[in-house]
Amino acid sequence: MRRIGAIFTPYFPPEALRDAAEAADQAGVPELWLWEDCFRESAFAAASAVLAWTTSLRVGIGVAPMPLRNVALTAMEIATVERLFPGRIIPGVGHGVLPWMAQVGARAASPLTLMREYVPALRSLLAGEKVQTAGRYVTLDNVRLDWPPRVAPRVLVAGEGPKTVRLTGEVGDGTILPGGSTPERVTRTLALAQEGRASAGRDAAHELVVFVRAAFGGDDAREALRTEIAAEAGEVDDALMISGDADAVAAGIEPFYAAGATSVILQPIFAETDLPGFMTNAGSVARLLGSS
Repeated sequence: MRRIGAIFTPYFPPEALRDAAEAADQAGVPELWLWEDCFRESAFAAASAVLAWTTSLRVGIGVAPMPLRNVALTAMEIATVERLFPGRIIPGVGHGVLPWMAQVGARAASPLTLMREYVPALRSLLAGEKVQTAGRYVTLDNVRLDWPPRVAPRVLVAGEGPKTVRLTGEVGDGTILPGGSTPERVTRTLALAQEGRASAGRDAAHELVVFVRAAFGGDDAREALRTEIAAEAGEVDDALMISGDADAVAAGIEPFYAAGATSVILQPIFAETDLPGFMTNAGSVARLLGSS
């Protein structure tokens, strides 16, 4: 089944989260995703609050920056939330925005090496294993979680460049693509991730999550979306102009699924002023797509 969700970005203040989360839950949005952007909001604190406020939402972390977080701490956070709210957390990790990592003295000289060490260690800890490893960035001396998840969640990994994407397939359970990715890029990314998966001898299905900006409304919403995309990309690909009512947005994201995405997560534009309304519309899209 095609999965869909919506994003509460940390460019909105923490106090706006509850209304947005409750609106998403009531509207039947299957997944609410949170970002851990420096220096805004903690993903796991926010995730715990959302899960406590709601009854059916799954919460995705898209993503926790690996350089900022010791892998044992990340495993403890995920395990605690998973045991409190079984089956409702979708953990994701990534390089983090490198200039932000540099600001706090955490920038890795080799982000690929960090990912290669970090993700397997994280997955092993979540599986309840005792981990002994001494790498360039990850050192664990017989570490085992006292309270591992009863069922280890799949760990998704963010990636953009070809080498990183291949590595997400090699070490992760899925790949997360940022906003601004076209359906054509989804196809390329999935192929690269599957190459990495095959090289590691892993044959399980690989998830691909893509963030897609959407603007619900008429001409004004469409123009605001175009302006935002142009400001970031310099040009506007028609495939990224996802706007209109729920029917139009559902039709607009179909090419992403056709390209191989397993999950499309709707991202509000920064000019969005009605987050609960955005979540209600995202719920309508989910019903049209038969997502749950």
